[in-house]
Amino acid sequence: MAINNSDKIIEFVTEKGMPRYEEIPNVGLYLEQVVKYINDTLEPLHLTITPSMLSNYVKKGYIDSPVKKQYYAEQIAYLIFIVVAKQVLCMENISSLLALQKSTYPIDGAYNFFCEELEYMIKMTFEKWNELEHVSEEMSYEKKVLRSVVIAVSHIIYLNYCFENSLLP
Repeated sequence: MAINNSDKIIEFVTEKGMPRYEEIPNVGLYLEQVVKYINDTLEPLHLTITPSMLSNYVKKGYIDSPVKKQYYAEQIAYLIFIVVAKQVLCMENISSLLALQKSTYPIDGAYNFFCEELEYMIKMTFEKWNELEHVSEEMSYEKKVLRSVVIAVSHIIYLNYCFENSLLP
C-alpha cells in the first residue's frame, strides 16, 4: 500500500521531526547552503525559502547579518521559524513575536519549544481527521477542508487580536 501525503507528514513529525537547536549546523553556512538546508528540512511540510527571501529578511533586520557571508545556528533557527510562521502571520507580527521571544527566552529553548509544538499540532491535526473518518460517514473530504479553513481563520483572528491588544515590542 502506498503511503499517502498525510502519512508522510505524520511519519516526518514522529520519526524525523524538526531539527532541534543543537542539531542545526553552527559551522557557518553560505546563503545557498542555508537555503538548501532549510528547504531540505521543511520539504515534507511543503515549505520553502529562496535566496532573495533570505536576503530580504537580513536587509529588513528580521535576522542578524551574516558574519563574513556565513550564517550560524541562531540565524538558521530564526529563518526556519519565519518560513513556518509566515504561512499565517505578516512579517510585522512575526517581527513582534521574535522580539518578544528574544526578550523572554533563550533562543535554543524558544526554538525547541516551537519545534515540539509544531510537531505535536501537526500530528494531532492529521490523526484527529483520521479518527473523524471512522466516527462519521458525514465528514466528507470537502467538509474537512472547509472546517480546516474555519479553524485556521479563527486562529488568525485570535492572533490578530493578541497582536492588536498586547504590549508586544
